[in-house]
Amino acid sequence: MNGRDIRQSYLDFFVERGHRLTASAPLVPQSDPTLLFVNAGMVPFKNYFLGEETPPSPRATSAQKCLRVSGKHNDLENVGPSHRHQTFFEMLGNFSFGDYFKAEAIEFAWDLVVGVWGLDPEHLYATVYEQDDEAYELWVKISSLPPERVVRCGKKDNFWSMGDTGPCGPCSELHIDRFPDQPAVDWGTGSDSGRYFEFWNLVFMQFDCNEDGVLTPLPNPSIDTGCGFERIASVLQGVGSNYQTDVFQPILAHAGELARVPYGGSDESGDVSLRVIADHVRAVGFLLADGIIPSNEGRGYVLRRILRRAVRHGMRLGLEEPFLHDLLPTLAKTMNTYTELEATREASAATVLAEEEKFLSTVAAGAGHVQAAIDRARSEGRTSLAGEEAFRLYDTHGLPVEMIREILEEEALTVDEVGFDAALGAQRQRSRSAASRSQGDLASQRRALTGGEELAATGFSGYDYVRDTGGRIVGAAREDADGGLEAVDALSAGETGVVALDRTVFYAESGGQVGDTGSLVSANGRAEVVDTQKDAGIYLHRIEIVEGSLRVGDEIEQDVDSRRRRSTERNHTATHLLHAALRAQLGTRVRQAGSLVHPDRLRFDYTHDRPLRLTQREAIEDQVLEWIRSAVGTEIVEKSYDEAIAGGAMALFGEKYGDRVRTVTVPGSSVELCGGCHVRNTGEIGGFRIVGERGVASGVRRIEAVTGEAVESLSRSEHHVLADVREQLAVGETRIVEEIADLKARLRDTQRELKSLRLKQLTGGDDETSSGESRVDGVKVLFREVPGTPFDELRTLADVLRQRLGSGVVVVGASTDDRVSL
Repeated sequence: MNGRDIRQSYLDFFVERGHRLTASAPLVPQSDPTLLFVNAGMVPFKNYFLGEETPPSPRATSAQKCLRVSGKHNDLENVGPSHRHQTFFEMLGNFSFGDYFKAEAIEFAWDLVVGVWGLDPEHLYATVYEQDDEAYELWVKISSLPPERVVRCGKKDNFWSMGDTGPCGPCSELHIDRFPDQPAVDWGTGSDSGRYFEFWNLVFMQFDCNEDGVLTPLPNPSIDTGCGFERIASVLQGVGSNYQTDVFQPILAHAGELARVPYGGSDESGDVSLRVIADHVRAVGFLLADGIIPSNEGRGYVLRRILRRAVRHGMRLGLEEPFLHDLLPTLAKTMNTYTELEATREASAATVLAEEEKFLSTVAAGAGHVQAAIDRARSEGRTSLAGEEAFRLYDTHGLPVEMIREILEEEALTVDEVGFDAALGAQRQRSRSAASRSQGDLASQRRALTGGEELAATGFSGYDYVRDTGGRIVGAAREDADGGLEAVDALSAGETGVVALDRTVFYAESGGQVGDTGSLVSANGRAEVVDTQKDAGIYLHRIEIVEGSLRVGDEIEQDVDSRRRRSTERNHTATHLLHAALRAQLGTRVRQAGSLVHPDRLRFDYTHDRPLRLTQREAIEDQVLEWIRSAVGTEIVEKSYDEAIAGGAMALFGEKYGDRVRTVTVPGSSVELCGGCHVRNTGEIGGFRIVGERGVASGVRRIEAVTGEAVESLSRSEHHVLADVREQLAVGETRIVEEIADLKARLRDTQRELKSLRLKQLTGGDDETSSGESRVDGVKVLFREVPGTPFDELRTLADVLRQRLGSGVVVVGASTDDRVSL
């Protein structure tokens, strides 16, 4: 079976048994502040396991993209030497949310593995948690495994948790004997050597683990299956390594061809580097496709680190020019189940190429910084580089720690590994904190509203209305002086806090669009809504009580600031038009890399490797204005995801979409999946002006623009400035540019003349050669204070005086109010 068939057969098996097929979520967790990346198949379903959200079906199955490069599950350093570890991998999963439990899960696993995939039961082993008698007895009963091949293991091997906190429980694994023709060995020896190869993990999700390690039974015991796709592919294809499967072989062959080092040859170190490259290009390709951009913090930092590690291994193979970007087409072809790879291939290649070029120049410069650090250490009598010092070379100059170690070893120096690891750990903690702060705040707000009890999802009718008179407050929390929240029954005048309503017309920040503001009024009080956010389907209205009080249970009159909302709608629809215009002018390699839709402006990040030329910028503006002037009605409909994509809608990879999606169409220009607020007709946008364009990351540019009234205000302001300039210059508009150029030329001539005169005055003219000269121990010394002289003129003055003095010392200085220059 090839990889595509294996993946499909797994999904088909569980769909036939009542499981809802769920598409892979993006690598970025959508509502989990504890993770940088999705690292297991169950992560997208976490709120279902916790009972915080109601699943659309009690059973689900998926092939989930996963990345393990940080936190508890970090396989980065194993990649290369190991034949079975990857940073990026697919996890095949079947899940039960309180529907079936251990007996059915074990039966499903056995039926698929033996009945469909045809693995020989004589070669299989099962493991269970040492205290899980139920699972042990079920394996013996359901399968044909003899008791001696159902092995009890400790917590380290057979108790699973997603991270330091969250859903967890005992697990049961399936292993296969990779060398059944060889004499049998005991379990410990076989599993440690990799002969007994794990490929399937059944997690019996029973508990939620809090930060103190306390296990709380989940409301409904559930099932989480993790079947490593690459691992089962190696088993079913009869090869000894994940990297020998058809999932990796085309990438390895292409990389080996570029490096002129065939994979599987006599050079084991070359094979290690090729495995690193093959794994890392998969991680890089999928991260870019999901909207992650290389940067110096958070997820972008991890992407940059993986990319640079791949480039460094290319350098070990003798690749001195950028190469990683050339592997992306092979990746897209090999992993063609994931259409986002091909859709983003050109944009991703541009970003990777820019990063490769930047890193190769960094390595050249970084080697000099390492040598300078070595020279400092030797001058101080040290034989080791301090951990902080090595970390600065790694973090500031982008030099891989392995390369730092290699250079130090060549110079007979070592590095303080403990100090380096401490600095690296602190940096990673900062990245995790930055990534989780926003989502963590939202989750704490949601929990604070009712003291930990869960609320029903908020009904939203804000697409059609900006006013509602029938909603009720269902939860409230007061904010204290330190920013903490405490559940209360009422909020009074002067207090700030958060309230949840059973239904709302306030749009919550998402998809780049900021949250609505406005007012909430009850029979007893009034509050200003200063922001709206949402978490796990609950809309969180941050409020300030203006008068009276608002109480849980109160019927509420809601009023969105409609002027602000309309401005936001204009900017959001204009963002879609800008995206379409960019792709029309620059090609389909352009894709969105981030956006902000605000009432005052819009900001759009897009993948492109060079600044816009003036002609391109004007063409993009003209195209958007043409669509605005056409005054066509926007078409906003809800349909199935598959139907929308088949109809040409553009999905933003990295976003999680449900089965039903909202499609926003501007006829003749743009079709996108979008949950935001939009104008009814493009004519409502009124105007469009690009006010800025700049680079923000490797291969990523940013456009800032304004629409509607903001365009008129900007034009009026520019007109006033122009009128003032015309009045000051006393010339007609057609002469302004010419007159300014003439004034600047005359100013330069005057400044040169003044500089010459000042220098002549300060040096005493042509005849006076030694004014102010004195002698110190027989040495001629000239001191001269020259108040108010620019520093560059001080240098010129010192040179002139030194030449006149011949042999001696010249000291010149100038002082201003806050500084002295010597």
